[in-house]
Amino acid sequence: MAFPEGFIQELKARNDITEVVSGYVSLRRRGRNMVGLCPFHGEKTPSFNVYTEDDHFYCFGCGAGGDVISFIMRIENLDYVDAVKLLAQRAGLELPENTYDDSMSKLRKRIFEANREAARFYYKSLYEPVGREGLDYLHGRMLSDRTIRHFGLGFADDDWSSLTSHLKSLGFSERELTAANLAVPRRSGNGVYDRFTNRVMFPIIDVRGNVIAFGGRIMTDQKPKYLNTSDTPVFKKSENLFSLNNAKNSGSRTLLLCEGYMDVIAVSQAGFSNAVATLGTALTGSQALLMKRYADEVIICYDADEAGQKATARAIPILRSAGLPVRVLNIPNGKDPDEFIRSQGADGPEAFKRIVERSGNDIDYQLQKLRSDYNLEASDGKVAYLEAAAKLISSLSSAIEQDVYASKLCKEFGVDKVAFRSQMQRQIKRRSRERYKKEQQQARAQLSGRGDRLDTDRSKVPRSSSAEEALLAYLLRSPDSAEHIAREISPEQFQNALMRRYYQYFLSRIQDGKDALNNLSADFSAEEAARVYQILNKHSGVALTKRSLEEIIKVIREESVKLKREDVGGMSAEELNAYLLKKRNTKN
Repeated sequence: MAFPEGFIQELKARNDITEVVSGYVSLRRRGRNMVGLCPFHGEKTPSFNVYTEDDHFYCFGCGAGGDVISFIMRIENLDYVDAVKLLAQRAGLELPENTYDDSMSKLRKRIFEANREAARFYYKSLYEPVGREGLDYLHGRMLSDRTIRHFGLGFADDDWSSLTSHLKSLGFSERELTAANLAVPRRSGNGVYDRFTNRVMFPIIDVRGNVIAFGGRIMTDQKPKYLNTSDTPVFKKSENLFSLNNAKNSGSRTLLLCEGYMDVIAVSQAGFSNAVATLGTALTGSQALLMKRYADEVIICYDADEAGQKATARAIPILRSAGLPVRVLNIPNGKDPDEFIRSQGADGPEAFKRIVERSGNDIDYQLQKLRSDYNLEASDGKVAYLEAAAKLISSLSSAIEQDVYASKLCKEFGVDKVAFRSQMQRQIKRRSRERYKKEQQQARAQLSGRGDRLDTDRSKVPRSSSAEEALLAYLLRSPDSAEHIAREISPEQFQNALMRRYYQYFLSRIQDGKDALNNLSADFSAEEAARVYQILNKHSGVALTKRSLEEIIKVIREESVKLKREDVGGMSAEELNAYLLKKRNTKN
């Protein structure tokens, strides 16, 4: 057990789940519950529920669920112990000493410390003779020493042991350095060597000011040009953004989404501290949701080349799904933000400000891109363009937005609005049919258990799995029935391994006089804990009576004595007769 039961109960009592969640999600009351847009997946209709009476949350859209501790774990990307520490600090509670395993928390702390020392080492090296090439590169990109210092830029020299030797001298172990991905084990198994060499270094800092990772640009023509820290206990590339720590304090609720480190730094030096970038990967839904926490609008500032335009096309629906209005920067002459600002000389900052102010929204951008695909001088080209435009406009969720763009196009091309709206309706109906078909497929897969990576037995033993789920729901909602249930059903009679684990765990806690769900976040993974709340919500509207309990028990017993097809072939006549007798007795 990670913490004493009483401490966790007091921690939850002092951290009202509605108040904590409200710090991250805009909630409104619906009956006895609070609802809002889920912070863990993009959605336009609220499916995220906070159950104030039961002190838990559950999202019917993505299946995320848990208590206040598991919410903080997910939203802040913390392990269990660090989430408890954060909530304890919020409530003014002292942590009990020597009563919990904080080995992962200590490792995360050491990784933060190692990264901080590495950033200092790289920055110091940049201004030493070994870093001359890196400093010349940054000065050549028109970066001032003030900007270099502000972003903590540095240099990793071409000695494969410089950083590891330095950090070892400060007391860091090889295990800690490899866990931070600052060092890599040698193939011989004897020692480690530096992860980054001969690169200009860009520290990646989280919103709390911790150095969580690095990006490095090579000084030669070797590949990869940019190398990033791999995922570690404190860093996931797909869930973080470069310079968000600066952007969140910019005073602006608009974020400039750039393609890379140098674009962000150049834009920031020009006076726009609200710029961020992804970390060597395409934009993810998690990054879009992270931006949503700090912005009401995003301006995409990707390169104007073909790769940048493709990345823009991919990013628009991801940002829209997160509920973020989108604008797209149109940089003249195919330049990227850094190159454009430098090309304008002293007027660079003002010139960039002007194109930011002129940036159109994503629909205008996409319509303009469509125009370039068709010959609008020819009738068939004009028809094809308008059909493509109708498809795009019909995808908008706002009826007002649809009407504005439809009216604008019809006026420009002299097209009857009724005809254009009819074309849009065909697209809407087609999209609706496709969505319905997809939802049906997902529902069938969910009911059958196909593709369920957590509960792999559900598709193999669907009848017993359903009954076992119902029994768990009954047990958790009526803990007074634990002794009766324990007499009637043993763990060995469960056919589903995951349900059996839950049953043994909850039964043991209830029999020991403990709150069944109190320590769920500590004893199970986030996905396993969320599945428990999914089961509870699935059966929340079902009246579980004593009669229904007996029916559930009967099904579990019947299923527990069924033979698997592959078992029958290896049975002797005596064993088969004994099995049939046992099955008859179970039914009676």
